[in-house]
Amino acid sequence: MEWLYMHMPISGVELFWPGLIILGLGVGIIGGFFGLGGAWMVTPGLNILGFPMAFAIGTDVAQMAGKSLISTMRHGKFGNVDYILGITMLIGTIIGVEIGAQMVMWLERIGSVDKVVRWLYVVLLIVIAWIVFHDVALRKKKEREAQAQNREMDASESGLEWGKRLQAIRVPPMVTFKQAGVHCSMWLPICVSLFTGWLAGILGIGGGLIRMPALVYLVGCPTHLAVGTDLFEVAISGLYGAASYTYKGRTELLAAIIMLCGAAVGAQIGVVATKYVKGYGIRIVFGLAVIGCLISVLLKLLQTELPAIGNILGILATVDVLGFVSLISIYIAWQMISGARAELAAKRAAGK
Repeated sequence: MEWLYMHMPISGVELFWPGLIILGLGVGIIGGFFGLGGAWMVTPGLNILGFPMAFAIGTDVAQMAGKSLISTMRHGKFGNVDYILGITMLIGTIIGVEIGAQMVMWLERIGSVDKVVRWLYVVLLIVIAWIVFHDVALRKKKEREAQAQNREMDASESGLEWGKRLQAIRVPPMVTFKQAGVHCSMWLPICVSLFTGWLAGILGIGGGLIRMPALVYLVGCPTHLAVGTDLFEVAISGLYGAASYTYKGRTELLAAIIMLCGAAVGAQIGVVATKYVKGYGIRIVFGLAVIGCLISVLLKLLQTELPAIGNILGILATVDVLGFVSLISIYIAWQMISGARAELAAKRAAGK
């Protein structure tokens, strides 16, 4: 089975290349659908497949930048991108990315990068999963209350309303982002992007894992606009991050190119699927994806703590991350096919 493994010239590891293709295609679909660079799955996925954590981060950032550019152009055609909001967030993102990248280099020097990054992933994924499902639960509660009062609930109303409260903080300068329909202090998106930029640098994510929900819950963007705007910001920050990690010698370009080939195809499917699945449908699937990724990271952590069954746990971690990527990708692709069929059927019926 040696033909299933490929030598990576920069990192020096032997990698299971079909895993790269599955990750690339699957994360392209998932990234285009959720508005994420997908690194929250790819970085632990590459680490599980055999990359040292610093190389997993740098390689992921490189493939993420190219894929996000493709998805952004597609979302722009649907009117799902607020370019002014995205450009505003770049101020904090670039500073945050460099701080995070420098922290990774320091953690690598003291030999703690793998453990620290994995535990940061665990904490972050738990927090994100709780926010998403707590929001869904509050939304359903409001729907039940509206039904009891015989009134129709506003489709734009959400469970968590942190965005409305933060928009009420009037710290000059105040700005209006017309495409997103948001009026707030300029410092709100800048502070959000500073934190997500730091995450981009230290975890190898484009910040999308937290930026998409942050745009929804903290800035107050509609979900479909948060998806497109986030991808635009991920693409720009990813290009900077890729340049930074390549300069530091932590980017495996061969692996990034292999993944990008699959991601370019998958991104088109994911973006089109958002046309047929809106609002809370996207949020629920996003929450399930986060839980799947959390399980794989926990299994990898247990592998180092329980060496007696380490091989079994390593296999389970690989199966989990690749399995969840595959299942969610299949679901999203099916939603796109079903929606397209229904749309064509409606057009035919209207033409009769």
